[in-house]
Amino acid sequence: MTGLCAGRVAVVTGAGRGLGRAHALALAAEGAEVVVNDLGVALDGAAGQGSPAQEVADEIRALGGEAVAHGGDIATTDGAASLVATALDTYGRLDALVNNAGFLRDRMLINLDEDDWDAVLRVHLKGHFLPLRHAAAHWRAEAKAGRAPAARVVSTSSGAGLLGSVGQGNYSAAKAGIVGLTLVAAAELGRYGVQVNAIAPAARTRMTEGTFPETMAAPDQAGAFDAMAPENVSPLVVWLASADSAGVTGRVFEAEAGRITVMEGWRPGPTADKGARWTPAEAGEVTRKLLAAADPPRPVYGAS
Repeated sequence: MTGLCAGRVAVVTGAGRGLGRAHALALAAEGAEVVVNDLGVALDGAAGQGSPAQEVADEIRALGGEAVAHGGDIATTDGAASLVATALDTYGRLDALVNNAGFLRDRMLINLDEDDWDAVLRVHLKGHFLPLRHAAAHWRAEAKAGRAPAARVVSTSSGAGLLGSVGQGNYSAAKAGIVGLTLVAAAELGRYGVQVNAIAPAARTRMTEGTFPETMAAPDQAGAFDAMAPENVSPLVVWLASADSAGVTGRVFEAEAGRITVMEGWRPGPTADKGARWTPAEAGEVTRKLLAAADPPRPVYGAS
C-alpha cells in the first residue's frame, strides 16, 4: 500500500458489513485511522444481534491499523453528533466522512406503505444529511479559525437513484435525494475546504444479493476475477477521501468491478422556443419533435 491516507481520520457509516466494511478496511490499509459505525440491524432495519462495527474495528487493529467502533444511530441528531465527537475525541481530528449506511424495504408502489417509505428515507437520506451537517459544522469552525481542512465527503447513491428501480420506489427516491444533497453540499462547503462527491456502486452486499442473485453471484472458477466483490469499489472511495483528490467535487461516479464512470446527469437537450405562449396542441406537437431528436432514456432497473 502507498499510505495515501496516512495521518487522516475517516468515518464510515454502515461499515459493519458489505461495502462499508470494505471501505473501512481499505482506508485503514492506506494509513487512515477509522471510526467504524454500524447500528447492527437486519436487512430491513429490524434490531440485529452482535456488534459488527466492533468486529470490523477489531479486524483492522488485528491487521496493524487503527480503528474505533461507533454503534449509534446516525439518522438521529444525537447519534450523528456523537459520531463526529468520537472521531475528534479519539483521534483529535476528522478528515473524511463516508456515508454508506442503509437498508431495504422493497415493495411495488401500490403495496408500499407509509412506514416502509419513511424508514428507508430516514436511514438513507436523513442518515446522510445529519452526519454531513455535524461534520460540516466542525470543518467550518476549523476554517474560520484559520485551520482550513482538506476535508472530503463521499456519499453513496445507486443506479436506482439515477435511473429508478422497479419495486424500489422508496429506495430510488432516497438515493436520488442523496445526489441532490451532494450537489448542494459541494456548492455550499467548498469555501471551507470541503469536497463532496457521490458514488453509485454495484457490488455484492446483503441488499443486492436478494434483489439480483444471478448478477451478484461470485464466480465458480477458482482464481477468476470476482467482479461483484465490494472491495472493487473501495479504491475509488479511498482516493476520493484522500488529499490527492484535490479539485474534485460535486461529481457522481459509477463504480463496478474494474470500471469507473463519471456520470454526467441532467443536461439540456433539444429545445424549442416560440417566444410566446404555446397552445396545448402546439406544445404537444413540438414536444414530440423534441423527443424524436433526443437520446432515448436508459431502461429502468428491473424493467422487463
